[in-house]
Amino acid sequence: MSEPNEMSPRGRGDPGPPGGNAGGNGPVDQPLENGAEPWRGRTSPGWLRATVDAVRSVMLALVILLVMRAFLVEAFKIPTSSMEGTLMAGDFLLVNKAVYGAEIPGMGLNLPALASPERGEVIVFHPPHEPSKHYVKRLVGMPGDTLRMRDKELYRNGDRVHEPYARHGDPHGDAVHPGMAWQARFLVEGPRPGRYRPSRDNWGPIVIPPDRYFVLGDNRDNSEDSRYWGLVKREDIRGRPWIVYYSSKPELAPGLGWLRDVRWDRIGGRIR
Repeated sequence: MSEPNEMSPRGRGDPGPPGGNAGGNGPVDQPLENGAEPWRGRTSPGWLRATVDAVRSVMLALVILLVMRAFLVEAFKIPTSSMEGTLMAGDFLLVNKAVYGAEIPGMGLNLPALASPERGEVIVFHPPHEPSKHYVKRLVGMPGDTLRMRDKELYRNGDRVHEPYARHGDPHGDAVHPGMAWQARFLVEGPRPGRYRPSRDNWGPIVIPPDRYFVLGDNRDNSEDSRYWGLVKREDIRGRPWIVYYSSKPELAPGLGWLRDVRWDRIGGRIR
């Protein structure tokens, strides 16, 4: 294949360019003025090649990032204090999405799970009343478990659950919430609609049905959780929080004052 600056051979019948010699061969190419090469302008400039390479690298990085976000790890921010004691408002988390089987975007399918949800784990999920949002709570009830709460103490299958992570900001109070009426359908003694009177700190015993999970916030007196809006489906459990990669107070000070609001001691902390 000829190089760009080479002339292709001509046949004998070719008279050559105007002004050529009678032998049919054109004059020898003359160098351009000011020492310019004849191929200048016919190949891509160096800056253009560098730009194309940079764009290609950025596109590849974006593809890798999107794949990781879809199947492996995703970042979330904690907006409320419902998990205070374990997670704080203003924490930014990396969540392992692969552990419970990541969803394949747009297909309604999930990859095989690496593990099953277990009691005591902190999980990320879609709640039944707001399926487009992500919530973070602690899993306390599995399918088949019997749960009840008496005077703020959680009991599972008849045994008191040791919960060093639980916090109570209202140690002497209690509250009645109409949303808790859903529990009447799952009582151990059978459905009791209209006769069941649960409260925030006293409810149950209820039996968790198949493929459903019960979650609570660690900040028990300031958490909207399964007590109020119900059970979580297995397919709605999206991942397990892994690490706090950044944390700051929700209201940042203006200017460089935000540096004082960063919770440096929380950055890099594992979530348990």
